[in-house]
Amino acid sequence: MGVKITETVLRDAHQSLIATRMPTEEMLPIIDKMDKVGYHAVECWGGATFDSCLRFLKEDPWQRLRLLRDGFKNTKLQMLFRGQNILGYNHYADDVVEYFVQKSLSNGIDIIRIFDCLNDVRNLKTAVDATKREGGHVQIAFSYTLGDAYTLEYWTQLAKTVEEMGADSICIKDMAGLLLPYATSELVKALKESVKIPIELHTHYTSGMASMDLMKAVEAGCDIIDTACTPFALGTSQPSTEVMVKAFQGTQYDTGLDVDKLVEICDYFQPYKDECLKSGLLSPKVMGVNVNTLKYQVPGGMLSNLVKQLHDAGKDDKLQEVLEEIPRVRTDFGEPPLVTPSSQIVGTQAVMNVLMGERYKMVPKESKKLAKGEFGQCVKPMNKEVQAKILAGEEPITCRPADLLAPQLPQFEEEVKQWKEQDEDTLSYALFPAVAKEFFEYRNTQKTGIDPTKASNGAYPV
Repeated sequence: MGVKITETVLRDAHQSLIATRMPTEEMLPIIDKMDKVGYHAVECWGGATFDSCLRFLKEDPWQRLRLLRDGFKNTKLQMLFRGQNILGYNHYADDVVEYFVQKSLSNGIDIIRIFDCLNDVRNLKTAVDATKREGGHVQIAFSYTLGDAYTLEYWTQLAKTVEEMGADSICIKDMAGLLLPYATSELVKALKESVKIPIELHTHYTSGMASMDLMKAVEAGCDIIDTACTPFALGTSQPSTEVMVKAFQGTQYDTGLDVDKLVEICDYFQPYKDECLKSGLLSPKVMGVNVNTLKYQVPGGMLSNLVKQLHDAGKDDKLQEVLEEIPRVRTDFGEPPLVTPSSQIVGTQAVMNVLMGERYKMVPKESKKLAKGEFGQCVKPMNKEVQAKILAGEEPITCRPADLLAPQLPQFEEEVKQWKEQDEDTLSYALFPAVAKEFFEYRNTQKTGIDPTKASNGAYPV
């Protein structure tokens, strides 16, 4: 049995390279051809696509999903789901999580890839149970990272726990491109020995290792790999679908996919890529290899954010100090994986510590939330002195953060009443109230024939 391919061009590839700006109309003409390829799944929804549709493209993300579902008659559709955060940046009450899962599946999603930025399984449970109840495929993704706590035993124990929770498959989610080829091999072998469910690998080309990682993973028994159609592959995106398919051709790992069909899909996306380069939407900077990823183990997006923060403060010369402070802050916080939102929290705190000349003299509210346990539990206990200084007398919470949240749906239903045209509007509003409201108003101008360029001070694209 060959390795299976999950194609990411309709979600993570354009999220990683062009800030999730690919409109639905660019996707629809190629769906028929993509549907005939025989991918294991097409990742096409979730992650930042939801926010981006409403905020920048003035599209209804639910309508995008329905259109994709209509076109993909033979292929499973997959989404990325941030556990108790859903697709937003805060924890939501269980009733909102359950309703979102239900609507995602009824509108066309087959596989929900669920992760938590701290790998706290308590933050996955509601989404997992809801997906099982609705008959969807639950894939639990581990936020892969490095550190003393992240031993093979840690990962295998986590795998056994999520298998017992009801996961149908596991994904190693290497969002920062930190995996090395032989470490990948070791990790996949250990997971395959620990659980019976399929293993998938998702990584980014940022550090230049990703194609080698995928090859070693497949040789070690990995069942599914994530790749991107070549025009939107490499750089901060995934390895190329066509390259990996060709690499395994004629071996025991042969994907069985037709390279000629795949090339036709590349030919379709190439002009759009050229357009993105020309307009500046695609920066050549994100297309290369960033060796600093391996040196400092800081994800590419986090590194560029730090550089900007320091530049804005007129302290470009402090970058080295900040890069050295990051591992210390991360250790103080209990070694969280550096992925949204923990990467931003740790990075910003390191910048503050360096610029203030005193550690934890200035503490952003997000640092306080992490220290208080509002995002969940880190793999290691937090440095007690640092925690006491940050919380200034407040007690940390030890329960699952969502246990402190009362049901929220009735309130959202009430607030969205005047704009609501479909059940799903309540969920769009729940996640991004201001952005959704602006979108609903835009949607109304489209129906009334008002010129959107003259509405709301020309804030909307035509």
